[in-house]
Amino acid sequence: MKFDIGKKVLVIGRAGLDIYPEPPGTKIADVTTFSAHLGGSAANTCVALSLLNIQSELVTCISDDAIGQFVINKLNHFKIGTKYCEKIDKTFQTQVAVVETILENNQSILYRNNSCDLQLNIDLINKISFEEYSAVMISGVALSSEPSRSAVFHATEKASALKLPLIIDLDYRPYNWESNETKSEIYKKIMHHMDIIIGNDLEFNIADNSNNGFYLAKNLIQHKPSIIVYKMGEKGSVVITKENEQPFGIFNVKALKPTGAGDAFNGGFVSSLIKGVQLADAVRNGSACAAIVVTRVGCSSAMPTEKELKDFIDIQNKDIHLS
Repeated sequence: MKFDIGKKVLVIGRAGLDIYPEPPGTKIADVTTFSAHLGGSAANTCVALSLLNIQSELVTCISDDAIGQFVINKLNHFKIGTKYCEKIDKTFQTQVAVVETILENNQSILYRNNSCDLQLNIDLINKISFEEYSAVMISGVALSSEPSRSAVFHATEKASALKLPLIIDLDYRPYNWESNETKSEIYKKIMHHMDIIIGNDLEFNIADNSNNGFYLAKNLIQHKPSIIVYKMGEKGSVVITKENEQPFGIFNVKALKPTGAGDAFNGGFVSSLIKGVQLADAVRNGSACAAIVVTRVGCSSAMPTEKELKDFIDIQNKDIHLS
């Protein structure tokens, strides 16, 4: 699996508007002032990559209205490619999330009725010149319904034909899936095409439709994937390759809120692999990015720069502990 560092990463998934009660610690029910941020897991991952000096291009659909334009403006601010961000009829709506900067009993309320990002279609995928990219990264939410599901599989076929590295963040969200059986079937099908799989224990359990997702991960690694990152929250993670399984811990920080850590990990981990960093150090960098983000307001706005990442690791003066 090789990356061309001179090319962008193509990221497929959702972008939206995140609204945070201000000041931090304010409950939604008590709020008088909000701050607005770029949101959506794929967009957040693009921001994380950009701030770590890896260029990306986002593939999504957004509403042809002021919220859609807000998303475009923010993507441009973070120097993320937008030529495959297709504006569609505002009958379909850009995701809006209202998220508290609170650790305990955190409320994250998502408005995804008739969501436009799930209108991603094969015609848009056919416009993409895949040979211009170093890798394709997929957010699992894009698999949750049609026509987006078929579009993602079509993109996977095109990338595979060019032997581009394929990465998925399983990114399970309960809405839009029609049944548990479909979730399991679709996740298993896509994972057999991936080179790198990133997910938590719940997501692997859902993919296996059981309580033994770790067994599924160990079985998958014998086939297509080269790297599986099996995350377990506060218990750290296990990185599975064809050669071995290596446990990792986490950085201990005083968190403000639980959101954004996964997208930050994606950025730190994938950017490190693209730069040729050793696997253990890539996990360390991803974990450090996750630790930084949960100490700040927002998700995209909280992503660290390369200097902030280095300074954080230097201050910690230690690597993440092996479990």
